[in-house]
Amino acid sequence: MRYRVPELLPLTWHTAEIDVDKSQFLAWICHAPDISSFDALLNAAKSAHPHASHHCTAFIAGPPGEQNLIGFSDDGEPGGTAGRPMFHVLQGSQLGQIGCVVIRYFGGTKLGTGGLARAYAQAVNHALETLPTREVVERDTYTLRLTFANEAMARSWSDELNIPIEKVDYDSDGVRLTIGWPRDYPLDLSSLENRLKSAVEVSTDTSTHA
Repeated sequence: MRYRVPELLPLTWHTAEIDVDKSQFLAWICHAPDISSFDALLNAAKSAHPHASHHCTAFIAGPPGEQNLIGFSDDGEPGGTAGRPMFHVLQGSQLGQIGCVVIRYFGGTKLGTGGLARAYAQAVNHALETLPTREVVERDTYTLRLTFANEAMARSWSDELNIPIEKVDYDSDGVRLTIGWPRDYPLDLSSLENRLKSAVEVSTDTSTHA
């Protein structure tokens, strides 16, 4: 699976703000590969804006479509007017590993339930417009058994296909190259075997990663 995530360093946030009928909405977004990363964002937002009216939240700590590592909160706003609209925007963006806090300073004019839902969704959408992102490729790990003479050609093949070599081990019989193969394609070593003019012994590592 391939999807995009926020291109942000740990403990850094992308921010944007909008004003709606004198209320100020500050959107903070983080890269959230896990729930603890989102918790750090929320704690930072609360620390920076302790006197805000609300700190409403939504996060997807996994790929798009994740069903378990998700959450949202209205933080005292009327039920369904903040966290859920924010979450729907994150879902619709097709981004993964993303967390968002929208900080509201009440401006004295009540927006109503519909107005609140639109304002919170608008704040997240506004932040997403300028959010830097990068592609994540989920990979499965395979180990290739090669002779010493074939190592250089295998490395060249890996570079040409943008297949990362994650580990290299040597012993008296040759080389073991551990590669990360993109999960959305079946393993195909035919081009490598054609180049080497020999079959490649391969074993599967049970670990997976992105």
